[in-house]
Amino acid sequence: MLNKYPLWKNLIIVFVLLIGAIYAAPNLYPDDFAVQVSGANTTTTVDEALLRRVERALDKASIQSLGAEVTDKNLLIRVASSDEQLQAKAVVSRALGDEYVTALNLAPTTPDWLASMGAGPMKLGLDLRGGVHFLMEVDMAAALKQRLDVYVSEIKTLLRGEKLRYRGVNSKADGSLSIKFRSAEERDEARSLLRREFTEFLLTPEDVDDTFLLGVSLTESSVRDIEDYAIKQNLTTIRNRVNELGVAEPLVQRQGRNRIVIQLPGVQDTAEAKRILGKTANLEFRLEARTDTAKSDTETFEFREPGRPAATIEKDIIITGSSVSNAQANFDENGMPQVSITLDTKGGKMMNRITRNAIKRRMAVLFIEHKSRTRYEMVDGVEVEKRIPYVEKKIISLATIQSPLGNNFRITGLDGQGESTELALLLRAGALAAPIYFVEERTVGPSLGQQNIDLGVTSVQIGFALVLLFMLVFYKVFGVVANIALALNLAILVAVMSMLSATLTLPGIAGIVLTVGMAVDANVLIFSRIKEELKNGMPPQSAIHAGYERAFSTIFDANITTLVVALILFAVGTGPVKGFAVTLSIGILTSMFTAIMVSRSLVNLIYGGRAVKKLSIGWEV
Repeated sequence: MLNKYPLWKNLIIVFVLLIGAIYAAPNLYPDDFAVQVSGANTTTTVDEALLRRVERALDKASIQSLGAEVTDKNLLIRVASSDEQLQAKAVVSRALGDEYVTALNLAPTTPDWLASMGAGPMKLGLDLRGGVHFLMEVDMAAALKQRLDVYVSEIKTLLRGEKLRYRGVNSKADGSLSIKFRSAEERDEARSLLRREFTEFLLTPEDVDDTFLLGVSLTESSVRDIEDYAIKQNLTTIRNRVNELGVAEPLVQRQGRNRIVIQLPGVQDTAEAKRILGKTANLEFRLEARTDTAKSDTETFEFREPGRPAATIEKDIIITGSSVSNAQANFDENGMPQVSITLDTKGGKMMNRITRNAIKRRMAVLFIEHKSRTRYEMVDGVEVEKRIPYVEKKIISLATIQSPLGNNFRITGLDGQGESTELALLLRAGALAAPIYFVEERTVGPSLGQQNIDLGVTSVQIGFALVLLFMLVFYKVFGVVANIALALNLAILVAVMSMLSATLTLPGIAGIVLTVGMAVDANVLIFSRIKEELKNGMPPQSAIHAGYERAFSTIFDANITTLVVALILFAVGTGPVKGFAVTLSIGILTSMFTAIMVSRSLVNLIYGGRAVKKLSIGWEV
């Protein structure tokens, strides 16, 4: 029988439409403004006691909370407006101090029954809803100091290898080094060696009483190179960390000499983003000091694990976390968390060369974090928040070397699976070449201006209404079918983008508008074909069947060609171009489904299996 779908086809259509309705529905519930509190590290507790502290602070500041949620890792406080959100963040941050990370967030209002099915609202880009803006500053002085510390170890290793005796290598406040020798001859020989091996050094001999000194400082070009490397490496690392967070269409770029701008659209867990982006977690591998090691060549550090006595280790660094090419969190044979490390070629060779001469000695893994404390000062009668940076170094592992180590080994002694996972993520994303601090954090307003966006949305609504009116006037009943299919197409498109966690931008809306046009175009082709068959004397039922069948190849070819172009745009484009390509690609697929299958199912429901003498498809018929 013509124009009757089998039951299985109708069930597929109903199933797709039902799923589309469920996953599009969360977009009807706008997010609440919120402040999120999480621990500064994985061991910090977030509980009801913390909630009561926060509520007391907000009550004291006369800020009304619309509700609060406590989970194992986060505390979320909802407020009424963006202004109250900024005020609440400042109040909570001051009340809790540096032990907790306070960040701006948007709290979903999706009903629990939808959330339990995995349904959530579509993310909006910076140009539509705004997002989180971070301005971070790279500590260039620390970058130079870190590089000098590495040079100290390399210089000592080189002088020892050449059997040149020296009395010490000291760092000076001006960022240079001073090497002491017993004689002028040894100093001159060392100067020739260092000039040959390190072209970036300025070497200046100096005699002080009976001490023969060799001053070592970096050339201006070398300092610029180190600073450029620090900012570029930090850019790469932050981009990798953003990718690990799964943020869609982020902006990470350099600003000026030593700052980095980060914009994260559609991020739900901004506190986690802030903690991961700003954490300068790095590792240093050093040997435990021998009893006969000079005190000036050693340092004493506490363990991260409470209760263990401090250990004294050598100042010389074997390798740092920058030599790590891969890191994976897993468990050892006793079920304890660990991180499996893979070193790059240079790091593996250095580790092997040092450890093969240190069998039965213990090697320390030093965990280094650059943190900051908050201090409030009065400036011109106004209280100003200042961040005071400091470095925390603690030992996470001190194990005996049983055999020479190479490119692969394990780090144990971590405090739980959360810490092992986070350490692996940070090392895998790459070590920061220098400490980096948050200078500014704010929400980003729509980049095109709210007024322009409102006008744009209004124009889309007017255009959509005119399309619906056109289809209704020119195609009557079939126009109603096309309009229903068009509305369902938008619902399914929004549902698919929500399921894929795609970010909708203004160019993405342009892709949706183009999709609407293509969906209408498909129906126009079908309906025009039906009219043509009716004019040729074909019976109504046969005309409907022929119209859908014969227009299919044209519609398919046109949409596939556009889909190929959209995929190319996605592959080679960035930012807004990708947003346009994503919505266009999804829209092409959904519009083909609704314009062909759904509209035909509706036409079958109206006309199928009946004796029809005339079709309501336009003025000409």
